[in-house]
Amino acid sequence: MKPRLKRLEDQAIVITGASSGIGLATARLAAERGARVLLAARSLDGLHEAAQRIQRRGGEVASVVADVASEHDLRRVAETATHRFGGIDTWINIAGVSVYGRIDQVPLEDQRRVFETNYWGTVNGSRIALEHLRRRGGAIINVGSILSERAFPLQGAYSASKHAIKGFTDALRMEVMHAGLPVSVSLIKPSGIDTPYAEHAQNYLPMHPRNPPPMYAPEVVAEAILHAAEHPVRELTVGGSGRLLETVDRWLPGLTDMVMARVLPASQQSARPAGERGPAGLHAAAGDARERSGEDHFVFERSAYTWAARNPYAVLGVAALLGVALGLAEARRRRW
Repeated sequence: MKPRLKRLEDQAIVITGASSGIGLATARLAAERGARVLLAARSLDGLHEAAQRIQRRGGEVASVVADVASEHDLRRVAETATHRFGGIDTWINIAGVSVYGRIDQVPLEDQRRVFETNYWGTVNGSRIALEHLRRRGGAIINVGSILSERAFPLQGAYSASKHAIKGFTDALRMEVMHAGLPVSVSLIKPSGIDTPYAEHAQNYLPMHPRNPPPMYAPEVVAEAILHAAEHPVRELTVGGSGRLLETVDRWLPGLTDMVMARVLPASQQSARPAGERGPAGLHAAAGDARERSGEDHFVFERSAYTWAARNPYAVLGVAALLGVALGLAEARRRRW
């Protein structure tokens, strides 16, 4: 059965991890375009600030403090969305945490926590969303990463969790298709994004962690997510750099291993010494409603590749027009 997806302005959308980064950017853009949004995150202060910003701009918003690792918490999220908005049309699993350090030096407790949030949070959200969408239709959108395809050294647990999210999402999509449900199941894979991600991560490195360049604005990911809320999308990589990495890894995996093993340990660390270790965003809510990192570095505000991936027919149309123009120019040259 074909997925039944509404126009964004007619949708009620649940967004986990909505108090900062990609989640907050997605909630803001969705509300600006008329969607009713329910924000879920662990941070009471962050949610309150995020909801107030959206309300001041005229958006319709609700919020629930929830840990995505808890099925009970996410059922409260679904119940609140149903009570406030009359139902759910799109469920977006964005909440994620990370830890930097060598696999043999990061405590297993921290590695398990990464999976509890990233993987099991996605599983919990998807299962609950499917209960609500199986009859009315809608979209389940899971946010993986370019690390769903290519692991990074010093982010072993995070890479593994994002690989697991891809496997889970692919399996869920096929089961939904087999059951003939009117539900779209999408995987969004961001490249490096300018969010407080590294600041919120637990760190076992000698220097403060950072996202290696190139980086894209969180709005670029938000646009891809909201596109998937209105159009059935199987999988979408955000950022041309991520797509290039996927391609190189596919054809030259051994060479990619060698280059990344040499380059990435240094490029994922800043020149600033690491501060005292605390709970960061791994075991406790970060508490700040920020979309971007605030670091002084270059950020791509747009991605031509991602736009083209979202608009393949427009690209074909432009290519056809260029072909016609070149043909006319060549015919004119021959006449002269």
